[in-house]
Amino acid sequence: MKEKVVLAYSGGLDTTAIIPWLKENFDYEVICCCIDCGQEEELDGLEERAKLSGASKLYIEDITDDFCDNYIIPCVQAGAVYENKYLLGTSMARPGIAAKLVEIARKENATAICHGATGKGNDQIRFELGIKALAPDLKIIAPWRMTDLWTMQSREDEIAYCKSHGIDLPFDASHSYSRDRNLWHISHEGLELEDPANEPNYDDLLVLSVSPEKAPDEAEYVTMTFESGVPKSINGQAMKVSDIIRKLNKLGGKHGIGIIDIVENRVVGMKSRGIYETPGGTILMEAHQQLEELVLDRATYEVKKEMGNKLAQVVYEGKWFTPLREAIQAFVESTQKYVTGEVKFKLYKGNIIKAGTTSPYSLYSESLASFTTGELYDHHDADGFINLFGLPLKVRAMKMAEIKKMKHQ
Repeated sequence: MKEKVVLAYSGGLDTTAIIPWLKENFDYEVICCCIDCGQEEELDGLEERAKLSGASKLYIEDITDDFCDNYIIPCVQAGAVYENKYLLGTSMARPGIAAKLVEIARKENATAICHGATGKGNDQIRFELGIKALAPDLKIIAPWRMTDLWTMQSREDEIAYCKSHGIDLPFDASHSYSRDRNLWHISHEGLELEDPANEPNYDDLLVLSVSPEKAPDEAEYVTMTFESGVPKSINGQAMKVSDIIRKLNKLGGKHGIGIIDIVENRVVGMKSRGIYETPGGTILMEAHQQLEELVLDRATYEVKKEMGNKLAQVVYEGKWFTPLREAIQAFVESTQKYVTGEVKFKLYKGNIIKAGTTSPYSLYSESLASFTTGELYDHHDADGFINLFGLPLKVRAMKMAEIKKMKHQ
């Protein structure tokens, strides 16, 4: 009886070519697993394509709600943003995909998992760290790193390889942007983006959004509610998280929200340039932050920002299934108890403009913040506070003056 391998299958040319390659080089029975994270791509025909290419079975697994509830929301609550811009759209999806691949591998009694990530990118690390953490006994096959066996270097090579194995597929060799899409975002790499000196061709590139220049001339108001840091409704309509993100994607895309151009530092050491469209995610992160501004005290907010940056790094590097991620998430969850309230804003040509935030747990005191003297604040108290707060500066200045005087004696 042949050993089984579970292949992370997208239905694209790369992973389709891997099917006969696995059979030819390892004599495996190939089980394909297509994992839907809200790509909204057409999945019809994938089973026929996988079996035509030599797979014995195809699983199509929808983990969209799991992705939203257990990966996206913890990162939103933490304010996890990699290198000040990237909202972790691809990074957050990989641990959920890895977990599902392991689940299917156990169900099928497979001995190996195969992925089509290249040897230059971050995804190979994210997939493999997830698999190692959840199933250290399973073998991992990464064709693009096995250059002695995987000799294909282009789409033309892959198409020719498939045809030589009697597989005629509806792919062409034309080159386009390299994209990754899920419910949270879509990323774009390649073509003119490979040179940071080039301006992106947004007319050809954008999928979820329009550029701010092409957004409506009228602003649109949006109201959201949160309970304990979790979004609950848009414009008075209660929805589950995945539907909230879908709705925000439409609103944000319409108004040119969340388009970023970044040169980021990959885990493997190189810099890469990409365009990310995260219309709904950008709105959700901003709305959540606006509410936190009202309810978190200064010291907690300060530490939480540090934890958010750390979580972004942890997730970006594929270290989701680690004690550190669990500890950071536990801290963040403890800060979300009172992040409840309503956020109102307007969307206008790429901008999210505040229009009022309220919370029953707001720490904002109008009487304290106003220029008139409130009962809790005596202006005279500031004298002693400033004297003590500035004491180290004063002592140092006196010491420096003393040393200067001694040098000139």
